[in-house]
Amino acid sequence: MQHPLSGLIPVDKPTGVSSRRVVDAVARALGMKTVGHAGTLDPLACGVVVVCVGHATRLVDYLHELPKHYSSVFLLGRSSPSDDFETAIEVEENPVRPTQAEIEAAAATFRGEILQRPCDYSAVHVDGKRAYRLARKGRAVELAEKPVRIDRLEITAYDWPRLGLDVVCSSGTFIRAIGRDLAEALGTKAVMESLVRTAVGPFTQSQSLPLDAVTRDSVLAVMLPPAAAIPHLRQVILDADELARAIRGGLIAVPGSPAPALAAVDASGSLVGILKQHESGAHRLRPNFLGAG
Repeated sequence: MQHPLSGLIPVDKPTGVSSRRVVDAVARALGMKTVGHAGTLDPLACGVVVVCVGHATRLVDYLHELPKHYSSVFLLGRSSPSDDFETAIEVEENPVRPTQAEIEAAAATFRGEILQRPCDYSAVHVDGKRAYRLARKGRAVELAEKPVRIDRLEITAYDWPRLGLDVVCSSGTFIRAIGRDLAEALGTKAVMESLVRTAVGPFTQSQSLPLDAVTRDSVLAVMLPPAAAIPHLRQVILDADELARAIRGGLIAVPGSPAPALAAVDASGSLVGILKQHESGAHRLRPNFLGAG
C-alpha cells in the first residue's frame, strides 16, 4: 500500500549547517522532491533532524507531538540580542554568581507547563515576516508569550560561568529562552554556547545518519517506515472490507476509548493512514492517506 520511497531518515546535522541543507542533501540523494523535515534546528546547533520523504511528509504534524531532548551549555553573566553567539556578546560588570543550590531552586519553577517568550532572533512570524529578519535590521520585535511544556530540566554541570543543562520539552520550546529566563530569575544574564538535539521521540543522535554520509544507498539502508513517526498513536487494524469502506470516505467504528487520531494499519501491519475522529464519535480516514499513489 505504501509508496516505495516513503519513510523517515534521522540525520545528524553538524553545526554551521541549516536544516534546509539537510533536506536538500536527502532530496538529491534520492532524486525526490517530496522531502521535508520535522522541526528546524538552528545552524549553530547540531544533532537530530528527522527527514520525511514521500507520503511520510504528511505525518510531520504528528512528529511535532513527540518530545525533543537537548543538551546545552550556557555562559552566565553575558548577554546578546540573539541569546547565543550569533550576535555580539556583552559581559556584565560584577555579575551575580548564583550557587548551584540557587540554580536548582530556580530551575524547579521552569518545569511543567509554562509560558515562554520566543527569542527575538527566531523564525516566529511577526506581521508576516520572520522575527530574526526584523531583529537583524534593528527593528523592535514584540513577541507574545506562548505555552510550552518542559518535561525535564536537569543541571548537568556548573562551573561559573559555564552551566550545562539537559532539557526534554515540547516542540516550539526555545532552549535559548530557557537559559535567558533562568538567568534572569537568578539576577543575571546568559547566552547559549552550544546546543545538541540528542533525540526527537525515539529517534536518537547515536542512531542518526551523519550528514556527510548521506548517499542514496545509506539513506535507503536506514530509512524507517512511516509508522515510526507515530509511536504515540493507538493502532487500529482494518480488514479488507473496512479498508475499502475507509477509502471511499466511509466512517469506521472503533472500539475502546475515543481518540482524536488513530493509526490505521492493514492486515500486514503497514500504515495506511490516520483515522480522524468524526463528530459522531466514529472515525474517518484522512484524505490523501498514505496508501494513495
